[in-house]
Amino acid sequence: MSERLDTILAAARDHATDVVAPNVDTWNAAKAWPRNASDKAGAAGLTGLYAPEEFGGQGLPLSDGIQVYEQLGLGDGAYAFALSMHNICTYAGCGYGTDAFKDAWARNLTSGRKLANFALTEPQSGSDPMKMYTRATINGDGTWTISGAKAWVSLAGEADIYFTVVKTRDAPGHKDMAMIAIPADAAGISFGPMYDTPSYNFLPMSEMYLDNVVVSEDNIILPVGQGFQGSLMAIDIARVSIASGCCGLMQAALDTALSYSKNRKMFGGKNLDLDGIQWMLGGVATDLEASRLLYRKAAAALGTPEGPLMAAHAKRFVPDAAVKAANTCTQVLGGMGLLQPYGLDRLSRLAQMLRIVDGTTEISRVVIGRALQKRAAGLPDLPVPKGFGEMEEDTDPIAAE
Repeated sequence: MSERLDTILAAARDHATDVVAPNVDTWNAAKAWPRNASDKAGAAGLTGLYAPEEFGGQGLPLSDGIQVYEQLGLGDGAYAFALSMHNICTYAGCGYGTDAFKDAWARNLTSGRKLANFALTEPQSGSDPMKMYTRATINGDGTWTISGAKAWVSLAGEADIYFTVVKTRDAPGHKDMAMIAIPADAAGISFGPMYDTPSYNFLPMSEMYLDNVVVSEDNIILPVGQGFQGSLMAIDIARVSIASGCCGLMQAALDTALSYSKNRKMFGGKNLDLDGIQWMLGGVATDLEASRLLYRKAAAALGTPEGPLMAAHAKRFVPDAAVKAANTCTQVLGGMGLLQPYGLDRLSRLAQMLRIVDGTTEISRVVIGRALQKRAAGLPDLPVPKGFGEMEEDTDPIAAE
């Protein structure tokens, strides 16, 4: 582990402990993004993790930078999620944007002075990006005119720029998709009512509407034909980042349960001395260790042929483990676990949210299932026992006995 990574992870841990955790309940009550907190994250180097140093970034590889969200997840998983999406956009803009875009935006994004978000999902399509209706018309002067709608846009109305995936033709398919960065102050951009999300109301989320929004060709991040593959890569990074943040959430839940049960006196002793409590929390601890190993392996695979499958494994396993961990730790506290000051109810809701965003765990199962089908096709057929091959294909062998 590099010295730079050690420094960044320590900064993220301090930010989670000193800035996020003590204030998240206040942020939720205010229902407003804590811009002062994200400014501090930028000052700590947490908003340009993968961007080159020449643009003010940290220059970390994905496999290292993604570990930051585990530390931020100690404070709040939704906050970690928002910064992860900003970092993905910053990575794309600094790596693939035009020179004019980099001159205008790169240092503002890496410093956190400006915030970015990714807009792919549409109201009617959910996790199916092939059902995309947002259209971009390329004008004679090189500008793009964009109309359409996006759903589940985080930092809605708060971000300064939105990295938006569009289609440029009405014909089905993905070969005409592109990604363009749309500034928040562009004429024709608006947002619907904020989604009511009780456990992370500080993170504004809503639909985004684009009504003949005109954007300069300087803001093209991925040209026509590259938008779909670029979006898939962004989703894979997001899924592994979510798994990382879930590990921080699990650690926070486990530490809360340990802190409580080590002093709680019942039945002539302390809760943590009871085998049942030890076994419950021991299961959480094992799931946490397995989750860390899995998301870090997935992070190392990003950008390789194994990347999408490993990201699916991480997104399927780790958020499920986080839901189980939060619920188990709540159970350890009994009735006290339902009280707001302990924060476990918030962690349970956050874990459920992280199971869903950027592709539900069921979508990950589809990805894994398709990979298994491909593997099965390359395996030799097993011999059929004598007599079984004579039955009709739709015959139930159990009923036939």
